[in-house]
Amino acid sequence: MPQPFASLVKETQPLVKSLNHPQLKNLLQKAYSAEKAAAYAYQGHAASVKNLLEKSAIRQVEEDEWNHRREVLAIMNYYNIPVSRWYEIRFAIIGRIISFSCHVIGWFMPFFFAGKLESGNVCEYFRMKRFFNSIGIHDWDLVLYEMGMKEKEHEIYFLEKIRHSRLLPYFERLFNWGADHSANNVRLDEKYPVEESGMYCKK
Repeated sequence: MPQPFASLVKETQPLVKSLNHPQLKNLLQKAYSAEKAAAYAYQGHAASVKNLLEKSAIRQVEEDEWNHRREVLAIMNYYNIPVSRWYEIRFAIIGRIISFSCHVIGWFMPFFFAGKLESGNVCEYFRMKRFFNSIGIHDWDLVLYEMGMKEKEHEIYFLEKIRHSRLLPYFERLFNWGADHSANNVRLDEKYPVEESGMYCKK
């Protein structure tokens, strides 16, 4: 497995002892633990589907979440930010509950709620980038940009699986996510470059 980009940056630059940005520190801690919840959820989701192509794709999404967790941890380690025990316990429980529920709530809802979750996750990484940039730090721009784009790819995958479902219009009106609603303004067919990605997720 290639060494994470964040780890490479850590090795090539001197250790910074602290990060003076409480919101950013909390967002990193929360994202690190939430990625584990997502990975657990996708384990159950993959196990619940019968189609082998869907199973393989969902397992790849799970692996992407574990990779994101490693990247976020590398950044946290660089600034000596501790892992939150509370977030770890909380999100582990949430992930296990969702994992189990995938076996009992049918085919549509796991895909729908996975897409809605990924839609929100996109902005977490662009918010981190904006926070870092606000205090003059650009070391993590590329890795955060790439993780945000990967989450967008996940959102699109899950949306495409349910786009033609008769249930989607009803769930979209109820939960404000679907074919015509997203929690982010990222478009994979018209990407801003890294340097201009501050346009994403401003709201």
